[in-house]
Amino acid sequence: MRVFAALLFRNRLAAFGAVVLGLILILVLLTPLLPLPDPDQTSTGDRFLRPLSPGHLLGTDHLGRDLLARLLHGTRLSLAVGAAAALIAATIGSSIGIVAGYFGGRIDNVIMRFVDMLMAFPYILLALAIVAALGPGLMNALIAVAAVNVPFFARNIRGIAVGLAGREFIDAARLSGMGHGRIILTELLPNVLPVIVIAMSTTVGWMILETAGLSFLGLGSQPPQADLGSMLGEGRSALISHPHTSVVPGVMIFLIVMSVNLLGDGVRDALDPRLRSGALSRPQAMTRVARTGAVPAATEDLLAIQELET
Repeated sequence: MRVFAALLFRNRLAAFGAVVLGLILILVLLTPLLPLPDPDQTSTGDRFLRPLSPGHLLGTDHLGRDLLARLLHGTRLSLAVGAAAALIAATIGSSIGIVAGYFGGRIDNVIMRFVDMLMAFPYILLALAIVAALGPGLMNALIAVAAVNVPFFARNIRGIAVGLAGREFIDAARLSGMGHGRIILTELLPNVLPVIVIAMSTTVGWMILETAGLSFLGLGSQPPQADLGSMLGEGRSALISHPHTSVVPGVMIFLIVMSVNLLGDGVRDALDPRLRSGALSRPQAMTRVARTGAVPAATEDLLAIQELET
């Protein structure tokens, strides 16, 4: 774990993303303990108060609701929905990809042709169609976002599983009498797991953005429940006269997606041995050499090897 953290924080942009995301997570976790007003309490006499107004640090919206309270509660909800969608998509998609790659043949062809058919649809249109069929609501938006990202995980993990299914350790497991389920869980899954983690870390930001987009269109979070997308949608009508109602949730969406993507790039670089540490900064070799003892003294020999260890 210490080595992973050292490799991760050698990428300065990934370290910046980790710090920003960590601060946001700490803030939203402390939200129930903060002296904030009810995020759904309306006060028509306090409509569109500017930021830094007495009692309202970030101002109020068109119904006089405190923007800071709604922002923090909405951020909690958006992060939870985005993370849940990523976990569901990764679990289902990876399972499909592992099964298709391991068994191959007709099973692989049938599964992957269905996945290809899903990938032929623009993902946002497919998400809109799913929400239209299920009805508007945050849970339905979560299902839609997870569903349209399943093919991405299935396609990527299947490519890794196909290469591993023909390796010697898989053949040895079959010859030892292990069943298909045990081979997949104990031999194949541990070798695919780093790729799954990398894929999740680089896509969770987009899932948060997709969920916010559905809420922005009125298909996700429903009033009076607040998430970042619905706050942005409610503030667009007053964008010219009272821009703070749109800028506040917009900046939070930007910070979350940017920090998650930067951190995801760092996780990818740290977990994938084929990549250089800190791909977005100065390239450095990932090989770590730990020297023990003093360097042997120089000799007059053309080639001298002393205390060689492998």
